[in-house]
Amino acid sequence: MLELEILYQDEHLVAINKPCNLLVHRSDIDKHETRFALQMLRDQLGQHVFPVHRLDKPTSGVLIFALKRNIARLLSEAFAERKIEKTYWAIVRGLTPNEITVNHPLKPKHDKYAGKHNNKKDKPAQPAITHFKRLNTIELPYEVDRYPQSRYSLIEAKPETGRKHQIRRHLKHISHPIIGDVKHGKGTHNRFFKDHFNCDRLLLTCRQMDFEHPISLQPMSIKSGLDENFRRLISAFSW
Repeated sequence: MLELEILYQDEHLVAINKPCNLLVHRSDIDKHETRFALQMLRDQLGQHVFPVHRLDKPTSGVLIFALKRNIARLLSEAFAERKIEKTYWAIVRGLTPNEITVNHPLKPKHDKYAGKHNNKKDKPAQPAITHFKRLNTIELPYEVDRYPQSRYSLIEAKPETGRKHQIRRHLKHISHPIIGDVKHGKGTHNRFFKDHFNCDRLLLTCRQMDFEHPISLQPMSIKSGLDENFRRLISAFSW
């Protein structure tokens, strides 16, 4: 049985490195799925675990669970009050600015599985802010789109708010979609990475979370490593 990589654990909380294409918990969105991080971690540890935040199914990286109900409440409040700093890495199309803050409100995503009272289509856009920083770039001698060369950037993203698909939607908004993003990206570039680099995952990962421990109040910094696809690309691009 596949074991999840544990990044940190004490008597109050546990953090794992969630693989891409793994749901956090059961969902009507993917009824055929049989593996979920919540149940896998519960079985691995032999005790109940409580989710306090989410990562999209195709997103990998740091995922935190509480080991006690009261800790789950404290951590959930910390996420809601923006007291937990999340740092993501992504590989995107084009050469991004060195640094840019995207302040672009986002309308709540329509969820066909939500009840009618919680899923009104006329909900107003909510504030959404993401800080982006370019870490590296590459130009490849391939005509993927309408240019003779193709350019890509490795970026760091720090969301100040927590809207659904916020990083993905903000990067689409500034015309630098994430490679492998089926919903918000560009199919030509996604296919290029699949054909040339054998990589067909969403190239977005949560690299680090910084927060105050809910009991000891000590500063915490939990970091995740990169999976095989990310490592292979970074090596191939000499990043």
